[in-house]
Amino acid sequence: MTMKRWLSTLLVAWFGVLGCVQAEVFTSIGHMTDLIYAEKDLVQSLKEYILVEEAKLSKIKSWANKMEALTSKSAADPEGYLAHPVNAYKLVKRLNTDWPALEDLVLQDSAAGFIANLSVQRQFFPTDEDETGAAKALMRLQDTYKLDPDTISKGQLPGTKYQAMLSVDDCFGMGRSAYNEGDYYHTVLWMEQVLKQLDAGEEATIAKAEALDYLSYAVFQLGDLHRALELTRRLLSLDPSHERAGGNLRYFERLLEEEREKMLSNQTEAGLATQESIYERPVDYLPERAVYESLCRGEGVKLTPRRQKRLFCRYHHGNRTPQLLIAPFKEEDEWDSPHIVRYYDVMSDEEIERIKEIAKPKLARATVRDPKTGILTVASYRVSKSSWLEEDDDPVVARVNLRMQHITGLTVKTAELLQVANYGMGGQYEPHFDFSRKNEQDAFKRLGTGNRVATFLNYMSDVEAGGATVFPDLGAAIWPKKGTAVFWYNLLRSGEGDYRTRHAACPVLVGCKWVSNKWFHERGQEFLRPCGSTEVD
Repeated sequence: MTMKRWLSTLLVAWFGVLGCVQAEVFTSIGHMTDLIYAEKDLVQSLKEYILVEEAKLSKIKSWANKMEALTSKSAADPEGYLAHPVNAYKLVKRLNTDWPALEDLVLQDSAAGFIANLSVQRQFFPTDEDETGAAKALMRLQDTYKLDPDTISKGQLPGTKYQAMLSVDDCFGMGRSAYNEGDYYHTVLWMEQVLKQLDAGEEATIAKAEALDYLSYAVFQLGDLHRALELTRRLLSLDPSHERAGGNLRYFERLLEEEREKMLSNQTEAGLATQESIYERPVDYLPERAVYESLCRGEGVKLTPRRQKRLFCRYHHGNRTPQLLIAPFKEEDEWDSPHIVRYYDVMSDEEIERIKEIAKPKLARATVRDPKTGILTVASYRVSKSSWLEEDDDPVVARVNLRMQHITGLTVKTAELLQVANYGMGGQYEPHFDFSRKNEQDAFKRLGTGNRVATFLNYMSDVEAGGATVFPDLGAAIWPKKGTAVFWYNLLRSGEGDYRTRHAACPVLVGCKWVSNKWFHERGQEFLRPCGSTEVD
């Protein structure tokens, strides 16, 4: 295959996947799979380039060996060698024709095409934002599932099929990403992991002094002045000419001296002295963070024996819906109050794959509605990509919609389109309500169908670890099972929001999570789900 041909082939292959590769690729594992194939193509193109270079070097090496043998012979007796007229002619020819030809061969830039092609493709590569997002995803998993950096670095995660480890340089990248975001807590954890792996003898391109530089300043930002001073002195012992460390050392020493002059109380001194380099994770904006994350780990589930006795399995025929009388669905209670149920065998594998196939080209970063402005925007607490499917997109969409109508007994005429979501690295959706609250009265005004009365959530994949749907106020956790669906009402019969339904999609620890959901609205359900007589009905 010629250089021109394989470059053309590579370009065709690349542009075939570029339509699916968008910004924020880290937010969808489905989109990230395209990068796997793209990287495979790059490796193939690199191997083709290497073959061209090796063929070129082989020719040069053969010429060099040939010339070495000839010149060793001719230099031993120049006059005797040139006494033969053929030798004299060949010498003139070689220097006038053959050596310039070799020069042209050596000067051939066989890398130019590859480099030019790579430059074109680079605009479609993950960005700095993607790398930062991917690093944050690992840290999110680290916090949610209480994993220490060493466990993540060794790739010791449950349910994994492939071995994956973080090198010293990878860990350094994690720590630097945290540092650049002002996240000194994670900076400390990952820079300590860097030092641990360096001390174990692992080779790396970064030096120990670089890690100490980040680590010393991070612990200072966390208020541990004594350890910052100790680490800075350690850094200077490795690199005495480090200017910033020298300045920091003088600054830290001055701060300590000022503390002594202020005659710190014994209690404060003791607190500083007994600090053992263990730093608390900073408190953030989510009040139920601890409850939410414990449920994600399968801890703190309030499914008491008494409550469990109220949960049953049954065959569900949708209030004697004709289509379900012959083939009812298996229904299982997941929670008693509010009533949350799971249905089995709602979607077949073939239907799931078809819906994923239709949705994938349309996937875009999932958004949330700003409660103050009402404008849809991306948010760090929702990491996934989603698309909306209409019944005209494919018969399978209409078939699944109708099935959800039969199961719930609610009309889909006023429901939202079928939303398909694929979660990315550490993909999650932190605790939220599906219905609009009183301070968001205009959230669904443009639809003209009232509030979201109910949620029907299809699990379209199994998840090896993580990815549960949890209800922090209830202490409930529901784990994904491919082909099943869960259903609950967001509104009481009175039309008031049921605040107990605040829920979250836990970060995906291992696996690729696909879901689809249908939000049913109030309008059209008046006779299908009659109103209650009191506010709490």
